Amino acid sequence: MIIYMLSPEKQLEIIKRGAVEIISENELLRKLKRSHKEEKPLIIKAGFDPTAPDIHLGHTVLLEKMRQFQELGHEVIFLIGDFTGMIGDPTGKSETRKPLTKEEVLRNAETYKTQVFKILDPAKTRIRFNSEWLGKMSAMEIVQLGAFETVARMLERDDFKKRFKNQQPIGIIEFYYPLFQAYDSVALKSDVELGGTDQKFNLLMGRSMQKTIGMEEQIVIMMPLLEGLDGVNKMSKSLGNYIGIDEPAFEFINGELAGMFKKIMAVPDDLIERYFELLSRISLKELSSLKEGLKNKSGDPRDAKKDLAMEIVTRYHGLEEAEAARNKYETIIERKITGSSEIVLPLVTISASDSSNNTWLPQIMKETGLTKGTGEAIRLIKQGGVKINDSAVSDPDTVLQKGEHIIKVGKRKFYKVIIE
Repeated sequence: MIIYMLSPEKQLEIIKRGAVEIISENELLRKLKRSHKEEKPLIIKAGFDPTAPDIHLGHTVLLEKMRQFQELGHEVIFLIGDFTGMIGDPTGKSETRKPLTKEEVLRNAETYKTQVFKILDPAKTRIRFNSEWLGKMSAMEIVQLGAFETVARMLERDDFKKRFKNQQPIGIIEFYYPLFQAYDSVALKSDVELGGTDQKFNLLMGRSMQKTIGMEEQIVIMMPLLEGLDGVNKMSKSLGNYIGIDEPAFEFINGELAGMFKKIMAVPDDLIERYFELLSRISLKELSSLKEGLKNKSGDPRDAKKDLAMEIVTRYHGLEEAEAARNKYETIIERKITGSSEIVLPLVTISASDSSNNTWLPQIMKETGLTKGTGEAIRLIKQGGVKINDSAVSDPDTVLQKGEHIIKVGKRKFYKVIIE
């Protein structure tokens, strides 16, 4: 699909999907009309500081919007903030962040480049590093950037205002971060900049700086911060509520099913619509139908989550892996398995010996990770929380005989053990 196939109004409808705020919508439509008439794509910019090596679904909200712009025929610039990444974005921070080394930033940047092309079309993506211009600025040029804004304006920022009020230190370099981000927009001559709602101050500074030097102001499109699996806080690796795009489609951790598919199924029901709107590639018509079905209860939230999980896992791992993950989920989590030999479970093979210690059930439970130790295993066996081949075990002295056994601990932990 190229830009000249869709009217500016239709493009705007697609671009608005999921956006929290556009500054301004009228200006954007005007730019789209001019672009359509002149057959000249708009320059779309989104910046990412490579402060961590992994990209999660929260990051992909912006990437999916960039992909939409690509499909509409516009020029997308994936800007890696290798220069600003060494400073650290002060947004939302209560203290000055320890700067990363150049080596750390470049190492993370390389992993970013690999991961983003799981979403963006590499043939239609320009990757730039802001050290290309910021790293070449003289001391005087950097000082002159400070003339674009006042300290009073900087202290309008919520995070700076709170830290100033609480007498928490604010580094001078942190004032320069939004100035550097704004200058990126000048250097790239961006028509549109994408960012999260927490970036509003920085994004608007880009408009302000462009206007000051006589350029046409960029349009600011703010996307929401995607809530994580806890349903409250924004998705974050540090909070453990994230779904990484490099996570396996499915895996077994300590005998329990895990992985991308299962995590998506754990998304709170009241966030299904939001996840579909921001992460799914279904059409606007399909999205409207989904919302209506969930609203009038004719649609099943679990089925909707399965559809979303299938779509996202297929995107990052392929259809075969997605189908296998769905099968594992339905077999283990929904059917609560009954020990069928057709079910693929994490497997351990143990060689029997004259000593029964290595086939002693509590020892096996410890070694497979079903419990942290034999003491915990003994306690669970005595409490009736352990089954062998779907039969409850109550004797902690149980020794497994030669053959195949399925050990079930609680409702969701399983292991297949073969004693040779």
